Amino acid sequence: MKLQYQLNIAFTLLLMVILATTGFFIHSLLLDMLIKDEQRQLEQKGELLVNVLAEQDGRLDFNEFSGFLHEQDLQLFLYDRDRDQVLFSTLSERVSHEFVETRQMIKESELLWDIANEKYVTSKILLYPQEQRVELILLTPLKDLHDVQREFIARMFVVFIIGAVVAIILSYILTNKLVTPLSRLKRQLKKIEKRQFDDTKRIKATGEIKEVEQSVFEMAEELNHYMKTQQAFFQNASHELKTPLMTIQGYAEGIRDRVFTEEESKKGLDIMVVEVGRLKKIINEMILLAKLESDKEDHVSQVSIKDVIVQVIDRALPVASEQNIVIERRIDSDSVVNINEEKFLRALLNIVFNGIRHAHSTVTITLYEKNKHVYVEVADDGDGIDESLLPHIFHRFVKGDGGESGLGLAISRAIVELADGKIKAKNNELGGATFTIYFPKVKKK
Repeated sequence: MKLQYQLNIAFTLLLMVILATTGFFIHSLLLDMLIKDEQRQLEQKGELLVNVLAEQDGRLDFNEFSGFLHEQDLQLFLYDRDRDQVLFSTLSERVSHEFVETRQMIKESELLWDIANEKYVTSKILLYPQEQRVELILLTPLKDLHDVQREFIARMFVVFIIGAVVAIILSYILTNKLVTPLSRLKRQLKKIEKRQFDDTKRIKATGEIKEVEQSVFEMAEELNHYMKTQQAFFQNASHELKTPLMTIQGYAEGIRDRVFTEEESKKGLDIMVVEVGRLKKIINEMILLAKLESDKEDHVSQVSIKDVIVQVIDRALPVASEQNIVIERRIDSDSVVNINEEKFLRALLNIVFNGIRHAHSTVTITLYEKNKHVYVEVADDGDGIDESLLPHIFHRFVKGDGGESGLGLAISRAIVELADGKIKAKNNELGGATFTIYFPKVKKK
């Protein structure tokens, strides 16, 4: 069953339960409310009549006053307690006679009196002057209130039916509006499943569906990028591995077939050793990068970034001196972060060696804190990164002029991100490149 139908059925059932529960409670409470309201009205009417009767001087002349009571269109008794006699009644003689017979049996606190097999809502007031001990008793048949109750319930039922129909129509419209983006998103997911990334289109949605849509298309972009990266990886890897293998194969066949002189053969063997070392380095870096990208956890500890920078400078100084490059350091912090020290040392060495390789005269390493993060910047004064390479500089086998395997920066990025850090690259105002690494700052133990 479609989601839209499921939502409509669920909403309809919920609406029926709510309406049925509401109707039951209203029906249960309505009669009590009508009885209390009717008694209150009878008391008000009785007080008005008592005020009129109280204006009579001396003893009351009920015969003279009967015409006035008849005009009020009320059901009432005038009852004399002393003589146990109904002085006046607008009800039938049978009801009046029944009232006299059951008068002493009726409790004073009861709201409903059962007279002549019929229930009445009553209210009684002692007339003035009080020495006459005459009570004014007003009555309303309970069946009149039942008629009001039935009429109210009937109207409420009509209102409920109309409201339910309108609510179901609105539910259909709203669920259709809700489900339509999901249906469109489903079609886009089918395209993603078939790897038709170029045919996918964004859909209009709101709320959580918009968030899901955003996540789906971000996932599609990442998947598309991953597939292209994998394709580029195999192409680049085959090229990088093919070059030294062809060199080794050429010299090996030449030496086997004795095409080269003795001196050329020795030179060829030296080149083969160099190419084998280069091939071994590429393979080791590929294995390391694959391991870093597959690992989800790393053994980390609190490490002083300042100490790591000192180690990096000590190891890079001989290489920098050979190329007449000066390594400057600007350390404004002694912060610690949670990282794997050995791996981070390798990542930072890759970046520093990259800077030395491209710098003209200076490589600067800066350490500082900002917004609860620890930043490490490695900047050089070289020619910078080509703008076309800048968005892909951390991808595998992406390298600029003078680059080696094209895996060093990819390894550095994998190490940094494994420790919940970030790494970015940009060109600086000196014309060279600046690599920025930052981690969340932690408190020293």
